[in-house]
Amino acid sequence: MSIRLGELVDRFGGQLIGSPDVDVTGIAPLSDAGSSQLSFLSNSKLCSQVSQTRAAALILSATDHAALGDLYLGICIIVDNPYVYFARVAQHFAALQAIPADKGVHPTAFVSPHAVIAPSASIGAHATVEAEAVIAENVVIGAGCFIGRGVNLDANTRVHPNVTIYDYCSIGQRVIIHSGAVIGADGFGFANERGYWIKIPQTGRVLIGDDVEIGANTSIDRGALADTIIEEGVKLDNQIQIGHNCHIGAHTAMAGCVGVAGSAKIGKHCTFGGAAMVLGHLNIVDNVHISSGSMVTRSILEPGQYTGFYPLAKNADWEKTASIVRNLNSMRDKIRQLEKTIKSLTEKSS
Repeated sequence: MSIRLGELVDRFGGQLIGSPDVDVTGIAPLSDAGSSQLSFLSNSKLCSQVSQTRAAALILSATDHAALGDLYLGICIIVDNPYVYFARVAQHFAALQAIPADKGVHPTAFVSPHAVIAPSASIGAHATVEAEAVIAENVVIGAGCFIGRGVNLDANTRVHPNVTIYDYCSIGQRVIIHSGAVIGADGFGFANERGYWIKIPQTGRVLIGDDVEIGANTSIDRGALADTIIEEGVKLDNQIQIGHNCHIGAHTAMAGCVGVAGSAKIGKHCTFGGAAMVLGHLNIVDNVHISSGSMVTRSILEPGQYTGFYPLAKNADWEKTASIVRNLNSMRDKIRQLEKTIKSLTEKSS
């Protein structure tokens, strides 16, 4: 399936330099693009690859276009943010080429007669939809999914195969949930009585806003009493753990293997690098950015970039550093004693 460059620019904007009648069939990296594909330059370090590309046209910024000069004289679409433009064009091509899900309920699926299913929804093979669930227009539920009692899936949400959504959780519009995700399992809540663990019932829900994406094998626990809340536009990568009663602000993004302990409250437009950890009951304000592998042990009350880990080193060097860290208290005491001695000697000499 192809589309004219002129149609793309009419739809997504940008300044087209060259013929609007050239047809393109998709989008690809500079090194791989063929003569019928668009490519894009979002990193100035890749300018050297532009002269070698076979792409039909190039998406790039005005700054990079000026810097290239005679290195590239082909068709261009000049935009403010080439990477975002690439993402929107790629979405458009994906939508054009997507195979629509079959509407209705697969013969092997189980749907409770007390569930409400929109006519345009799709329920895949061996899926289960329990009583009181409400499945809105154009929702797609993949094969092997379990949709619990009273779950609400709003319009145009897609649940990929083998997802489990526990009772009474609520999912907004245009949400994407990837395979293996578990929404609404019990939070890790126990009281200790003389060495024995007493389970605390987890009676809250998980509430997920519009346009959220949840990666494969990610778990979001239900609240103990109140709800776990994921606001609109949040993006969660694969294998993330969100503990009970957490509140994740709108448009925050977390890379793979992030762990957030219970009752943490995270603001809007935050980012978390892979394997970052957040302890429970902390508050993190809007626009905080946590580096990969960092451990957040205290609340963060000012926006900015935060990092908390030792640089990688050879094991022998790391052991020496760890030994020094273990002795910091005694070293501090010795320094204080030396400061007192120096002060006393200085006073005597004066």
